Amino acid sequence: MTAFIPTPNLQSGPWLEQIQWNQQGLVPVIAQEVGSGDVLMMAWMNREALLTSLRLGQAVYWSRSRNQLWHKGAESGHTQTIEAIGLDCDGDTLLLQVIQKDHIACHTGAHSCFFQTWDAASASWLNTSIK
Repeated sequence: MTAFIPTPNLQSGPWLEQIQWNQQGLVPVIAQEVGSGDVLMMAWMNREALLTSLRLGQAVYWSRSRNQLWHKGAESGHTQTIEAIGLDCDGDTLLLQVIQKDHIACHTGAHSCFFQTWDAASASWLNTSIK
């Protein structure tokens, strides 16, 4: 992926139609930490969230539960600065490569939202979070 450059005056255009938006007008987004390669979280974006992210250079998602834009880290301070954006081969998932402020992406205070690991021996999820 090429390096990301914020685009303050970006307008919508045909490039947006290359994205396969679902019936709700959303696309899944994976946030991956630059450097470590850790998958930090999965969220959703609508067109407005993507355009806002491209303008700001920081991750802005669509909160389905609150039905509004969600600027990641606006309240906690744990913002995500975008370094690169990728679109998968089917056009139905975005990958944001980000610098995660304070290395905390999860609302629980964990580095990544993916801190529960399947343990086949006990047939249960184990909390492997290191805060």
